[in-house]
Amino acid sequence: MLQDIKITIIDREGEKHEVDAPTDMNMNIMELVRAYELAPEGTIGICGGMAMCASCQCYVINGDEVELPEMNPDEEAMLSEAFNVKDNSRLGCQLAIEPALAGLIVELAPE
Repeated sequence: MLQDIKITIIDREGEKHEVDAPTDMNMNIMELVRAYELAPEGTIGICGGMAMCASCQCYVINGDEVELPEMNPDEEAMLSEAFNVKDNSRLGCQLAIEPALAGLIVELAPE
């Protein structure tokens, strides 16, 4: 059985939350934010995790310290049209929670 990992999420008010993230439930960062209610309901994951809305955009603070999955074409296309995009932007719905993300720090992008 895989164990939970620790992930730090900085909410839209700038508050840090270190949360336990299960690696055995096929969850992603967007779903983790929703599970811990770190963003108001209806403001994150509007498309249901299909990489079609960018409401789950986040900034990866320590991308050089964790092994992030490659960005797929759908994610790249959505981020090319999104607001507040930075070099370290990713869609939370496209970041599956797996052991390689242990210690990840992300900041939620503005609404």
